[in-house]
Order: sequence, then structure tokens, then C-alpha cells
Amino acid sequence: MREHCSNAEKVAQYLTNHDSVERVIYPSVMEGYAKERAEKYLTRGNGGLMGFEIKGGVEAGKKFINALEMVYHVANIGDSRSLAIHPASTTHSQLSPEELESTGISASFVRLSIGLEHIDDIIADYEQALSKI
Repeated sequence: MREHCSNAEKVAQYLTNHDSVERVIYPSVMEGYAKERAEKYLTRGNGGLMGFEIKGGVEAGKKFINALEMVYHVANIGDSRSLAIHPASTTHSQLSPEELESTGISASFVRLSIGLEHIDDIIADYEQALSKI
């Protein structure tokens, strides 16, 4: 879990500073109540799950997922391997835009489960995929 948390923290920082990313959903880069609760209760790390919203909506989300080379495109979470999914074009594709919004999932949301690979390899895969949107 330490490695999951460490890798996820580095990915969150990387994505926060990327021009193609609108917002990162991970406790350490959030503000307000969510961050305060995480700091109080998650004293050993924020876990390996996170999300981000990519600029360009559904099409950008699809391109990002399809461009990944190392990270697996599956709906699972909590694996030792890094995983990614774009819910609006996969698991939640049957929902209307209004229904997506009501579930808290934007058309541009990508969910990541950060694995145990070397952090340089994880970030390199995200970088090359983001460069293709």
C-alpha cells in the first residue's frame, strides 16, 4: 500500500500540472472538506485510486484510453498493475448526459487505479497518451 500511495501521489502532482487536465480528484490536490478529512483520517496515505477530468470531453477520454500502452484498460480497481477506464464511453455509456451528471461522472472523467510499476514508467505512459489527444 505504501507504494500504491507513493505512486498515486506522484501521478496526482503530475496530472495537476498537465495542460490537458482540467481537474484532478485526489485528496492531496483537492481543497476544503475532502482534503481536511483525508488529512485527518488517511494518515498513512491517500490510496491508489484517483480520477481526473481531461480537456476535450468524451472524445478526448476515448483517445487517452486507447493510446495507453502499459496501463491496462479495465474496470477493475486495486490491482498491482496500473489500470484506467473512461466511464462515459464504457461502464456508463448507456446513460444520458443528464444521468451521467447526476451520478457525479462527467463526460471527461477518467478513473485511475495506480499500480506498483516504476513511477517513471507510469508517468511516461500517461504522458505519451495525453500527447495524442
